[in-house]
Amino acid sequence: MAESKGERPFKYDYLGMDTHSIIRSMANRLEYLVGKDLYTATERDWFHVAAYVVRDRLMERWMETMRTYYREDTKRVYYLSMEFLIGRTLMNSLLNMGILDPVARAFREAGLNLEKICEMEPDAALGNGGLGRLAACFLDSMATLGIPGYGYGIRYEYGMFRQTIEDGYQKEHPDNWLRYGNPWEFPRAEVIFPVKYYGRVVEYPDD
Repeated sequence: MAESKGERPFKYDYLGMDTHSIIRSMANRLEYLVGKDLYTATERDWFHVAAYVVRDRLMERWMETMRTYYREDTKRVYYLSMEFLIGRTLMNSLLNMGILDPVARAFREAGLNLEKICEMEPDAALGNGGLGRLAACFLDSMATLGIPGYGYGIRYEYGMFRQTIEDGYQKEHPDNWLRYGNPWEFPRAEVIFPVKYYGRVVEYPDD
């Protein structure tokens, strides 16, 4: 596909998968995106650094895939589900991209344990049952088979519950999994879809 004149200056640098390139990316993300340094960053900050470093490399593949779809007018599958229990994204992405070892070495050079950093990621609470796990498995299968597809669902703010035992009784609390933000998201505030509820509303005072 020929590029237009307006596209020529906008060429991004492909990011390396070696340890040195990953260390550079970590330093840049810590400084410019998280706004901290080696002395002030917490384990949660380092999780966000790791997620951004991996996300940048995922996006190179994602954008190239999208361009291929549009260029070849590829048919796509759209899977609609009220739940998607995808688990934790960081370790899954490291394994699927084949960069677990270089990223682990990069963190060791910074005096950090990657497995411990990965534990900082909350499970994406986009549901609470077997339906969500099944939907996630369908998407994994489509990706493995190379079937172009997307999952559409609901971004729950509190998709699960957190349980505590107090005085011998179970208590349920909302699971605020988005409390520290979600580094895997790309907010699209301009994309809005009206959701209509049909029927009628009857108001009456309580006795």
